[in-house]
Amino acid sequence: MNEKISSLLAQMHALDDELRTALHEQETRVLFEIRGKHVEFEQSIKQAHRKLKQGFFRWLVTNRPQNLITGPIIYSMIVPLLLTDLLVSFYQASCFPIYRIAKVRRADFIVFDRAQLQYLNFIEKFHCTYCEYANGLIAYLQEIIARTEEYFCPIKHARKITGSHARYAYFLNYGDAADFESRLEAYRVALGKAGHPGKPHN
Repeated sequence: MNEKISSLLAQMHALDDELRTALHEQETRVLFEIRGKHVEFEQSIKQAHRKLKQGFFRWLVTNRPQNLITGPIIYSMIVPLLLTDLLVSFYQASCFPIYRIAKVRRADFIVFDRAQLQYLNFIEKFHCTYCEYANGLIAYLQEIIARTEEYFCPIKHARKITGSHARYAYFLNYGDAADFESRLEAYRVALGKAGHPGKPHN
């Protein structure tokens, strides 16, 4: 990776971190405070949220029919999701210590906090909990698999791909065979520290 690309990637990550921090500070300053695992709103906002809450029967008659019809199909996906979660978590717990790869923290990806919103009824909260788990799980799995890919084959593809993980940008260029084994070892050492995504520590 040349210096210009490395510099641009570093700037992108720094700006991304700065943006996330600024957005979070703005949200918490205007709307809520996070106290441990609990999200605390101002009293006036709580009251406004309760007034907006839609009762179950009203929600049922105003909900789109296709949502109710396809509900069983959507929720049947919990079975493969739970099974995948179990298997990949077992893989990480058993193999990452052997590879000396820093483990991925579930809490960084799977967050349940939408059920604390007072303007959601119990069905909407249930929907939100399912989505929080499913999308958080996919992100958690992607990071585990990304670290695995970085350990075994941190090489970019010849063709452009869509939706690559954050570590991919730091992989070795396709066909760049110079000192491959020594550079591969550098990636593996860096993974033990789980620092900057995909960037070997010198």
